Amino acid sequence: ESAGAADPEAARRRAERRAQRIAAGATELERRLADLLRDGLASADRAGYGAWDETAARMVDAQAPGLETRVRELAAIPSSGPGWPARLLEECALAHLLNQGFLHLDGLPEQLAATTRTRVGLTTPVAELLATGEPVRDRWLVLGRQDGADGRLTTHRIWLRGERTRRMALLLSFSAPGQSPELALPTGLVLDADLTYYPAARPLRAAIGTRHGELPHAPSATAPPVPEGCDVDTALADYGAALGEDPWLDGWPVVLAEVVPVPGDGGWQLADERSGSALPVDPRCAGRTDLWQLMAISGGGPITVFGECGHRGFSPLTAWDPTPVSLIATAAQGGTR
Repeated sequence: ESAGAADPEAARRRAERRAQRIAAGATELERRLADLLRDGLASADRAGYGAWDETAARMVDAQAPGLETRVRELAAIPSSGPGWPARLLEECALAHLLNQGFLHLDGLPEQLAATTRTRVGLTTPVAELLATGEPVRDRWLVLGRQDGADGRLTTHRIWLRGERTRRMALLLSFSAPGQSPELALPTGLVLDADLTYYPAARPLRAAIGTRHGELPHAPSATAPPVPEGCDVDTALADYGAALGEDPWLDGWPVVLAEVVPVPGDGGWQLADERSGSALPVDPRCAGRTDLWQLMAISGGGPITVFGECGHRGFSPLTAWDPTPVSLIATAAQGGTR
């Protein structure tokens, strides 16, 4: 019993030591940002990627993977093409905001503090989340999937939306290259299950608890219908509201209804004839052949598309024809903000 009673105290001490290391890492990154801005953004172009390697390694030593990721994004921006100084300044501002948020956690509202901890790399273990969090039971429709490289790991993302709650959820898992993902939920699957959301100012990431049943999609009368979507203006409003609660948000999942893919010299757009609005496709998707697949599915008419709405545009992931068609990216989806 005494050993068991000592475990929570030992865990608390470990958590305190890690928080101190992350705070030291945030303080060091603040100095690096101050040096960069004092010397001028042009110095980042001259210094090259290698100049950031030491800083990124320090963030690894500080056990702050979220800060390491931001450092590596900063390093990649000067080689990202025209307009990089503005993007570098934006990313510096977000990194500074994250550093200051973590260094002043006690002064933040509880949910924003939880978001800040997650962004620097402090996450709640799944077992603890499922044991202490409040489960949300619903029939969850799998809207889309995407795999991507995250350093030496493969990142698996699965987006769902509740039939009753209308809440979006993101299931995130990691695996070594060549290994099968922990979750294998095909797009179009309807899953009756309990999800528990990770604490955040704008909860999105969740973990699956109890599964009550599944209804796989099939080309029959029992197939799930095309999901209800919104117009472009509503999608932008949803993204804006989410960004207001989580300033480090890269994108927010939305289902667009009755939009027409329109290619153009200045980039692709998803046009909403009802409102006269159009949502640009993220230019980082320009090399994806699935944009032409999306065009072929639409045949020039309105379709329903699921994807992420971000500050650089919309990244399509799934279209309905009327069954779901996964839009497989042929170009790398990593890169800078």
